[in-house]
Amino acid sequence: MRAEQLTDPVAYHAEGPVWSPGWGGLRWVDMLAGDILSLTESGTINRRHVGAIAAAVRPREGGGAVIAVERGLAIEGADGTVTALDEIWADPGIRMNEGGCDPDGRFYAGSMAYDQRPGAASVYRLDSDLSVRPVLDGATVSNGIDWSPDGSLAYYNDTATHSIQLFDYDAAGGLTGRRHFVTMADDDNPDGLTVDAEGGVWVAMNGSGEVRRYRDDGRLDEVIEVGARQVTACTLGGAALDELFITTSRENLNPGDDPLAGSLFHVKVGVTGMPVREFAG
Repeated sequence: MRAEQLTDPVAYHAEGPVWSPGWGGLRWVDMLAGDILSLTESGTINRRHVGAIAAAVRPREGGGAVIAVERGLAIEGADGTVTALDEIWADPGIRMNEGGCDPDGRFYAGSMAYDQRPGAASVYRLDSDLSVRPVLDGATVSNGIDWSPDGSLAYYNDTATHSIQLFDYDAAGGLTGRRHFVTMADDDNPDGLTVDAEGGVWVAMNGSGEVRRYRDDGRLDEVIEVGARQVTACTLGGAALDELFITTSRENLNPGDDPLAGSLFHVKVGVTGMPVREFAG
């Protein structure tokens, strides 16, 4: 299968697409510009600046959103007002990178060093009372995280490991029993991911120009070709949740290189996604 280009190259480093009927469809981030983008029904794109970095965004149950910003988290109210929470760390060499909500409505956001030095990254959890705690240390480039349909498993990418990792999950214990779900070649770079209603894991492969679907037993099931090499993330959305939206990046590319990079792509995939998990705070 091959994805179709949906927009022009509208972002430098597009990431984190999320579909929510509550906010009218698709949003994603132009991460290093600090902007949240939204796609209207007419096909136009709205852009909103929220800070130096906009790393990830998820809807809140009461309206608005939770946003991962450069060194912490922010809350968007139902009226659109954005309030930054206290910075989690002071080191200017580290920034947030990706995130998602667990089945109990808690928001997870992972970090990375700007120079991608090994072991500098962590994953943090924001609870509904707006308290923050670290849940995973020693990562390098913390990327996609999502949960199985029944909520008992979590899939996670630390890109530098060249693998998809798997955790057991429950509300009290959180993420436990870390192990490899899929081990890849050393030149494979798994980035953002999403899980469909059948338990299939869709993974954006940064540098490979593709999205892969792995069955819940770890077998490769489908490859989607994308017209830009730096594929960063994907989500299932649309009215029937059967359309895969794919973000791409121009980061570190020379002018004229990979001309469709920074565009949004989409393709009907024949399976449906799960409704977005919202932040309970």
